[in-house]
Amino acid sequence: MARKQTTRELANAFAPRLSRLVRLLIRETAGAGMSRTSLSVLAALRDSGSARITELAEAERVAQPSMTTLVSRLEEQGLVERRSDPLDGRAVVVALTSAGRAELERMTASRTELLTRRLEALTPAEQGALAAALPALDRLIDGEER
Repeated sequence: MARKQTTRELANAFAPRLSRLVRLLIRETAGAGMSRTSLSVLAALRDSGSARITELAEAERVAQPSMTTLVSRLEEQGLVERRSDPLDGRAVVVALTSAGRAELERMTASRTELLTRRLEALTPAEQGALAAALPALDRLIDGEER
């Protein structure tokens, strides 16, 4: 009979697979020159409406100058725009443009298509195992305790 994995062994086995899946999704579905951080910033702006560069830098755990550079690059691509902060006219917030929203939607559709093709190659039992794992993955991501 096979020995049950410890939590540490499961973490060691899970982390590299998760990293490979994320890299696959980014490589196969992102636009040219679109980094994981760029995608994450666009998604954060879609979800929040707007944010200050300092907030984006903190969320992505990068230095503020690095985020300023990234935002400038996204702005040059027409994906984000800088606006006056409605709560403090001296400050600037970054917001997603309609082109940025369309790019995110394109990448989401591309990711869904890629995953659909990959999932269709699995057996029904493997698909079922992944479906059964979704609630546990949600708890893992959200940090919920039992």
